[in-house]
Amino acid sequence: MPPDDMTFLLGLNMVLVEAAATLPYILHSALIHFPISSSHASASSALSASQVTSQRMQGLLLLVFAKYYHLPFLRGVQTETTRTGLGGYWGNKGGVSARMSVFGHTICFLNCHLPAHMENSDQRMEDFESILQQQQFEGQSATGVLDHDVVFWFGDLNFRIDDLEMQVVKSAIDNNKFSMLWEKDQLNMAKDSETVLEGFLEGPLKFAPTYKFDVGTNTYDTSGKKRKPAWTDRILWRLRATAPAGPSPSAGKRGSISGLTSGTKVTQHCYRSHMEYTVSDHKPVSSIFTLQYKVDIPLVTLIVEDEWNSVADAIAKFKVAPNYSRSSWDWIGLYKVGFKHHKDYVGYVWAKQEEVTFTEEELPKGSGDFILGYYSNNMSTIVGVTEPFQVITATIVFSGLIPVCSPRGNIHF
Repeated sequence: MPPDDMTFLLGLNMVLVEAAATLPYILHSALIHFPISSSHASASSALSASQVTSQRMQGLLLLVFAKYYHLPFLRGVQTETTRTGLGGYWGNKGGVSARMSVFGHTICFLNCHLPAHMENSDQRMEDFESILQQQQFEGQSATGVLDHDVVFWFGDLNFRIDDLEMQVVKSAIDNNKFSMLWEKDQLNMAKDSETVLEGFLEGPLKFAPTYKFDVGTNTYDTSGKKRKPAWTDRILWRLRATAPAGPSPSAGKRGSISGLTSGTKVTQHCYRSHMEYTVSDHKPVSSIFTLQYKVDIPLVTLIVEDEWNSVADAIAKFKVAPNYSRSSWDWIGLYKVGFKHHKDYVGYVWAKQEEVTFTEEELPKGSGDFILGYYSNNMSTIVGVTEPFQVITATIVFSGLIPVCSPRGNIHF
């Protein structure tokens, strides 16, 4: 179970690569709420982030959050799942993905759990190719994972360190000589021979192999199996049309930059493991990226006063861009800053006219900072938001008095 406070995890922009996959846990989360998802949503609200989408397949979980002011520029959100366990019948292995258009550029996030064990390197590549072939999205552009402008590929990819004996690997780790292990890493070796890996970049592996540890410790496997340490948990990225090739792990450079020919830049700022987590035989890994885009114009611009002090102030105006197609089912939602989802509104009004009014029933019971979001029914997403503004409500409190309504409708205290 996740901790109550996960703000520190989101502060790291952490990518989770493994979640519990036991049958009772799956049934519990399906019938109630997936606890990791709920905890992330609660923590993200403190960072003014909203959940864009999620996809889960047994132990694989993918969550996408965005700052509220980015929401109008996220379009065409879709998710996919591919099972590869037991010949495609079981979801303990496979991939989950989420794709979207971000400021006009297509991005796909792909979380995979590939087959385990040293001897299954070829099977891992076959499963990866199968996932790529099976995951197809609707639309005229970026129908496949690799058709996207930017792809982030991560998860428990399960690649191991070939050839070297256990004592050699552990000695290299103890002496921080990771570079001698890079050339024997199965994923790095596969990049030289597997066409499907062309263009995938990865930051330098300057942290110790993340597998396999005795649970509850920072000690590599002392069981009878004595699994050889390996970098099983990875984060890579790929650009559809790249500038000159980016760094390989052997280059040992941080802050690597790659860019699309259209001017978009992807910069990796850090790539690390987190040894402090001991609940698994893996150590989680995280990476922080900056994606630099040309700022777009929102399809809908909302105008609202800085403060709503009374019901009479609860008015908003909006303007739509010439290329935006309105629907009679469009609506404007009132959200508390830090809302978790586009349906997490306090109240809403239909966007029938370019000036809308919120009634008292649609306003919050308490004061606070809020924003308005314009929801497009045709696009199934928020296409316009306001800056935060204050809603100040007055509440009358009758201290120590209990109101009683008489049959005639009179109120007595």
